[in-house]
Amino acid sequence: MSTFAAAVGRGKNGWTASELDLSGLADIDEVVDALRDVEPDADVTLLFVESDDQYLAILRLDEGEDLRVFGSDSAFADESRIGAMLLGEIEAPALEIDELAEGGDDEETDRPATDPDADPVGDAELLNDLGISSHRLLALCGLEGMMPADVTAEICQRMGCGDEVEELREA
Repeated sequence: MSTFAAAVGRGKNGWTASELDLSGLADIDEVVDALRDVEPDADVTLLFVESDDQYLAILRLDEGEDLRVFGSDSAFADESRIGAMLLGEIEAPALEIDELAEGGDDEETDRPATDPDADPVGDAELLNDLGISSHRLLALCGLEGMMPADVTAEICQRMGCGDEVEELREA
């Protein structure tokens, strides 16, 4: 599986981004340690892991301590070691993709066609305070034809760190 992992941390001077190599990490604790190293004084650090143009996992670490995890599809944990490492301990499913059709409290009124096979897991609200509602996150992940890189790009643009992540991707 091909994997791209971009970590962004928001500190006193704005966003800092770096690419992480997850292949040598043994467990989620080592991933958290690597996230802490991205921006040691960050109030929030995010990790976007894209795998095989199919799966996206987002990890959030607040002030180096409180870990929250979201995965676009539970199948990622079954299909790769990295997916199992990132999503393996998640038991609670995210909002059902079907619930998107019923609407949400989001101000966005577009209702994209969603992928009925997607099974998002974890904390879909982990980006709410950064301008991405749970409804919007689920809609992006469930949108037919939307690649994980596209989802990451849109989220990062909204949060103000899109240029930093794009530079990593082009390097």
